[in-house]
Amino acid sequence: MDRRSVLKSAIALAAWYGLPSAPLFAAAKATSGIADGDAESFSFEWLQGFAKDLAAKAYQSNVEKLPPTLANLTPQQYNAIGYDPEHSLWHDKSDQLDVQFFHVGMAFNQPVRMYSIDADTQKAREIHFRPDLFDYSRADVDVSQLEGQGDLGFAGFRVFKAPLLTEKDIVSFLGASYFRAVDDTYQYGLSARGVAVNTYADGKTEEFPAFTRFWFETPEEGSTTFTAYALLDSPSLSGAYRFIIHCEEQRVVMEIDKHLYPREAITQLGVTPMTSMFSCGTQQRDMCLTYHPQIHDSDRLSMWLGNGEWVCRPLNNPPRVQFNTFSNNSPKGFGLLQTDHDFTHYEDIVGHYHERPSLWVEPKGDWGKGEMQMLEIPTTGETMDNVVAFWKPEKAVEPGQTLSYGYKLYWSAQPPVKPDMARVRKTFTGIGGFPEGWAPGEHYPDVWAKRIAVDFIGGQLKHFYDSGIDIKTALDVPEGDVKQLDILWVDEIEGFRIQFDWYPTSDSTDPINMRLHLVANDDTVSETWLYQYFPPAPEERTYPEHPAA
Repeated sequence: MDRRSVLKSAIALAAWYGLPSAPLFAAAKATSGIADGDAESFSFEWLQGFAKDLAAKAYQSNVEKLPPTLANLTPQQYNAIGYDPEHSLWHDKSDQLDVQFFHVGMAFNQPVRMYSIDADTQKAREIHFRPDLFDYSRADVDVSQLEGQGDLGFAGFRVFKAPLLTEKDIVSFLGASYFRAVDDTYQYGLSARGVAVNTYADGKTEEFPAFTRFWFETPEEGSTTFTAYALLDSPSLSGAYRFIIHCEEQRVVMEIDKHLYPREAITQLGVTPMTSMFSCGTQQRDMCLTYHPQIHDSDRLSMWLGNGEWVCRPLNNPPRVQFNTFSNNSPKGFGLLQTDHDFTHYEDIVGHYHERPSLWVEPKGDWGKGEMQMLEIPTTGETMDNVVAFWKPEKAVEPGQTLSYGYKLYWSAQPPVKPDMARVRKTFTGIGGFPEGWAPGEHYPDVWAKRIAVDFIGGQLKHFYDSGIDIKTALDVPEGDVKQLDILWVDEIEGFRIQFDWYPTSDSTDPINMRLHLVANDDTVSETWLYQYFPPAPEERTYPEHPAA
């Protein structure tokens, strides 16, 4: 399912559309605000009760049939729909933050109802859709088709922060329960979701629960923090969410509390799902079909396990769909990270992959036993989110339950925590079978081999090297033979490069899960490297023909 193509075109709206013409907004400017619904009491406790009651009823889809002028929009036309900044939610109410709304259109045909909460009365008023809130002059929309359609609702919202109010958004909620945020580069990357249902479950179709309503608290003057509440609904469950969103100087931090109410038994419930893209990288350079050295939103899954162990799992663009699970008890944190922020390693002036943020999850409380699960899907390019990762609780999910989770999401260049010990810098692969630093010579080796190299940096590695303390490897490769294992100090990175040649001992192309960490004085001194290697087919285990001498 190509979810990324729609999300990428609709969410990455960095350009400012400018102020619309005065006649278009004449009606809107005559009002005192955009929240014009009847005042109704609101609290998070009420929302939880509402979601629980909703789950006790049969699911009712609110997908609407859009008029052709909206349903048939191209991504370019959809992106060209403007919003009047003078009628954004907190215009003249906050000097630090503001909110604008996305128009329904294309595949965004499930209306989201928006409400503004009065800070003094705690009453909520709905913000109704009105065509005069938008500028269609550049979008080729036939506004006459919108007449008589009633309240079409909105597709989502985005948040702006001073000093770039109305120019570059920093938070975006658009499409089912997808949302994103940026760091100080203002560059979107991977996405999060409210919840995942049956992403990879036998005999089940993946379900995409949707946020159907949002309530916004107006931030205090001078504050860069705001609170939003959301109602989630789908055939399998409903949910009540509270987002406390801190729009900090170099990152966005979201404190999330959610309560889920299953309507039916769920085979695979994904908590804190993250969706990203990995096309090619240093360990899969052969997948880079364009001139770019690397193409990815994220380069690894990082996990801080409940027992204190740190794990680095480099991402793959696999030859076939791969689903992996990592059992754990009470995780301390995990995330999909983009650790390489050097432009020259990507050479991409459109995607700006060197500026894309990482996403780190910090659980609140004890989540108990469960699994970190990750799905990797083959892709030939960068227009598909082909990596999904989430936490799956061990306990069965049955109707009538209340499942409550609290956690923080950190959208930043690097996660807020990192191991005290050495950590993985990069993974490399290439042809093997001959000494490092030498060409294969007149004849290539008779037996094909793959060379794999892993760089470790940080921790006490420089001290160990300067003090002459031996570094040893704990390497586990369950299939094939490992030869030519080298431990090399690299001054340029102030770390060790561990490299070895892998020789196949069978024709199998099943993935091989390799595991490695460093040891000094009988102590583990690095995080654990987990790598899934895919042996090529036997007929592909050859070297290029060497020219005659």
